[in-house]
Amino acid sequence: MNVARTFTNWVKFRQTMTELGRMSSRELQDLGIARADIRRIAKASVL
Repeated sequence: MNVARTFTNWVKFRQTMTELGRMSSRELQDLGIARADIRRIAKASVL
């Protein structure tokens, strides 16, 4: 994997973590996401 792609994936990971982390527990629940699953979902978003 080249440097540009690695950086792009990191940015997407951080953006997903930030967006989901800012959501209330109720909003996450409406989406069927547990707060403990945010990191796993963010990792899956860059694969």
